[in-house]
Amino acid sequence: MNMRIVAAGDNCIDYYIDLDKGFPGGNPVNVAVYAKRYIDSVGYIGFVGNDENGRIVTSALLDKGVDISMVRIIPGKTAVTKVRLIDNDRVFCGYDEGVHEFFSLSEEAFEYISRSEMFVSGIWGKCEDFVPEIKKRGIPIAFDFADKLDSPIIDSCAGLVDYAFFSWPYEKKEDMVLGFMKKLKEKGYTNIIVTLGSAGSIAFDGSNVYKYGIIPCDVVDTMGAGDSFIAGFLCAVIAGKSIDEAMAQGTQSSTITIQYKGAW
Repeated sequence: MNMRIVAAGDNCIDYYIDLDKGFPGGNPVNVAVYAKRYIDSVGYIGFVGNDENGRIVTSALLDKGVDISMVRIIPGKTAVTKVRLIDNDRVFCGYDEGVHEFFSLSEEAFEYISRSEMFVSGIWGKCEDFVPEIKKRGIPIAFDFADKLDSPIIDSCAGLVDYAFFSWPYEKKEDMVLGFMKKLKEKGYTNIIVTLGSAGSIAFDGSNVYKYGIIPCDVVDTMGAGDSFIAGFLCAVIAGKSIDEAMAQGTQSSTITIQYKGAW
């Protein structure tokens, strides 16, 4: 079966220290789960350990309806991210990479991706070296650079990524955001989308700037907010919707996520 979206890279257990409880998570795997809100066929490629946490991740993905035929079980530990909630905002407190250290894409994985409509990964996914091969196969690529505005991966993926996502790590200053986007255009990026927390989001397609606000709600946990925005946005794109509509759907998806604890 062909997937409409394939996400690849990291997964983990988000362990909430104060709750003494873990939830499945991780950037690209979150995008896969959230994409199921809008489309039926979504696949995820990743490594999990042969431990209880690995079983929790794979079981949760199956429950969400994500195809895990390309998930590999590797001897060792599934990644764990330690988290604290401070005023309902998630704060990362440590990361054990586990078997994700060994992540790579096989030829079988490339063939799987080649039958999709969109490939998604992120800055911790260990997929940047595979972006040229995926681009060569004609698959649109989305990549989440998070808040790493100076990452060398930005230069290595220039001209290859179709949808570049960032989360702005500073107080919103629109002139700074627009200046950053224009520099990315000079590097070869076209569609650049920046989430601004409570200030909404802004997008640039190389010619036009688009802005979207937030949907007021009771915030319980910001974990997964950016990933759910990305999923909603990309599902709108592959449905042929405009950037304005994609930003609206991304915001809608993010609003759902931040009203419960944990990413999923």
